[in-house]
Amino acid sequence: MDLGVSDEILGTFVPLVVYWIYSGIYVVLGLFAENYRLHSKQEEDEKNLVSKGAVVKGVLLQQLVQAVVATLLFALTGSDGQNTTSQNTSLLVLARQFVTAMLIMDAWQYFMHRYMHHNKFLYKHIHSLHHRLIVPYSYGALYNHPIEGLLNDTVGGALSFLLSGMSPRASIFFFSFATIKTVDDHCGLLLPGNLFHIFFKNNSAYHDVHHQLYGNKYNFSQPFFVMWDKILGTYMPYTLEEREGGGFETRPCKDYKDD
Repeated sequence: MDLGVSDEILGTFVPLVVYWIYSGIYVVLGLFAENYRLHSKQEEDEKNLVSKGAVVKGVLLQQLVQAVVATLLFALTGSDGQNTTSQNTSLLVLARQFVTAMLIMDAWQYFMHRYMHHNKFLYKHIHSLHHRLIVPYSYGALYNHPIEGLLNDTVGGALSFLLSGMSPRASIFFFSFATIKTVDDHCGLLLPGNLFHIFFKNNSAYHDVHHQLYGNKYNFSQPFFVMWDKILGTYMPYTLEEREGGGFETRPCKDYKDD
């Protein structure tokens, strides 16, 4: 059924809605999953340096910026012909496009993310905003400075879309998937049977290490693979220990404690 809404518009706004739906699911799960938390609810409330209200406002601002830029991008690159041909794209071609987009997004975000940590000005004035969340939670995944959101997420997404050759229709599914993965990485839960944790080493525990002081200059990779950390020496191995009172705690391996 044709609802009169273009794939370009859906590709822009569906992932934004998916973000809040999936985040909300994790909020609810967190109420009943104390034994699967990486941090206690008390730590989440006490350690973070920004209120949850401010986080929601910050995410909404970033999403507004992303929506405007993405709409302009699709206006410049989208076409009716592309929408038509995309319906006949084989599953093999779609899989290749998805993997290509994942690799492009990972490469862009790794180097941008790492540079924002090593450039003192950018870290102090831009990226440190995200690290006010010492204990990450689902709907804080996109709590960034708008400039970081533009450079890291929007530009990285645009490059993934353009260089992979995917259609606007395919991008609806790719960006929704990338959004769900990003939310999962920040959810602060290690739920049994989580497929993301089965298929990806880059998961909520891996990213939690990065949000701690000892891991601030490690585990930059996001949102899919860990290869850039391993290739360039920023991979921090960790162990998961049961926390007194329930749940888990990430701890760096001994060789990295003094780095």
